[in-house]
Amino acid sequence: MNKYLEDLIALAQVDREIDGFTPQLEAIEKKLEKIRKKIEAATAERDALAGEIDENKEKIKAFEEQIKLLNDQLAQHAKKAKEITTEKEMKALAVEEDIAKEKIGFANEEIERLGKVNETKEALLQEAEEKLKGLNEELEAAEKESAGEREEIEKAKAELFEKRQELGRALDQKVLSFYEKIRAWAGNSAVVPVKKQACYGCYMKINDKTYAEVIKGEEIATCSHCGRILYIEKVEVEA
Repeated sequence: MNKYLEDLIALAQVDREIDGFTPQLEAIEKKLEKIRKKIEAATAERDALAGEIDENKEKIKAFEEQIKLLNDQLAQHAKKAKEITTEKEMKALAVEEDIAKEKIGFANEEIERLGKVNETKEALLQEAEEKLKGLNEELEAAEKESAGEREEIEKAKAELFEKRQELGRALDQKVLSFYEKIRAWAGNSAVVPVKKQACYGCYMKINDKTYAEVIKGEEIATCSHCGRILYIEKVEVEA
């Protein structure tokens, strides 16, 4: 077999191994991203609960201020009652007092209701905080584990890159450039075997002349259909 062809087959295998780490790295990042999304959702849930609690507290405060104003109003009515001389004025004052008392009653009911709502929401908020804490701890552990996995992958990739450089230096630069051009569009199927007289890149049958050249292995042969570099495996030659 042509020496350059042997090196191209080895180079293509190294490139496949290097690219094979990409799905592993993507899987690591996908795992981390999944936890980050959970944290994002839990944070949004916590913030929403905290916002609702604060909003209810503001409402309670507003009702308390309203009660204070209404009580002041009732106190003023009590003073006015001593100065009233007609029945009409008395009835008008009584209506105002009834309205003020109804508003005070409603405000007290709302304060009580909102207080109970906040008790429930504060319990949910505590649960949300615990959930968020657990997720952050999970992310921290996953990031630590992922860092170790990435380190192993990068170490293996570095070794393969070194091997690739050695193979690249051994190749004629024109041959290497030719391979890189094919790889630019064919990816890791730039160099493929021929099986049963078919290119295992496009799966089309190659003609007898090309097949004979591939079997000889004296020159670098390419598929007449797709342009990929072809080689014959030992098992196929024996067959």
